[in-house]
Amino acid sequence: MNDVKPIRIFMTGVGGQGTLTATTLLARTVLAAGLPVTSGEIHGMAQRGGVVESTVLIGCKSPKIGHGEADILMGFEPMETVRALPYLKRGGLVLSSTEFMPPLSVAMGKQQCPTLDEIKARVADCTDRAYFMACQTIGIEVGAVQSGNIALLGALCATGALPFGPEALEATIRANLPAKIQAVNLKALELGIKALNA
Repeated sequence: MNDVKPIRIFMTGVGGQGTLTATTLLARTVLAAGLPVTSGEIHGMAQRGGVVESTVLIGCKSPKIGHGEADILMGFEPMETVRALPYLKRGGLVLSSTEFMPPLSVAMGKQQCPTLDEIKARVADCTDRAYFMACQTIGIEVGAVQSGNIALLGALCATGALPFGPEALEATIRANLPAKIQAVNLKALELGIKALNA
């Protein structure tokens, strides 16, 4: 157990997207692989539209992630990806949705929303290891918009950055999700892997 390379994963999104479900599924996948894991919600309430931040730490002694410590940043909403960039280690891995769910301040015109190109440029300043995909579109395509998060998780598992592949996440989905939503999420997983390799 002591030779597990520590991996710090910072996940961020907007309430109502299923960020915490994605966090729980990833943590359970790590556990099923026999690896030490700590996970938690560190900020925000999972109310619709609120910012949600959570962590999954594999083989780490400390239960939290400070600025510049995350090996992997998963942004389920592009503005939240940019907001969480300070946590990313230089040259770390970023996986982000390309589709906006603007916070209330933007929706009310009190704040400007950066363009996707601006967001990609900000990410590129921190790392050249970044993948972007249309998570909500994938979710809608499979039948549940929240399943877009599973697509992003599937893509992460397919990058080779974790000590297991997508088949481990597939087994967790089969073991933990209700039968009626398994098929939708398994299809999202498959499309996420395809989007990564597209």
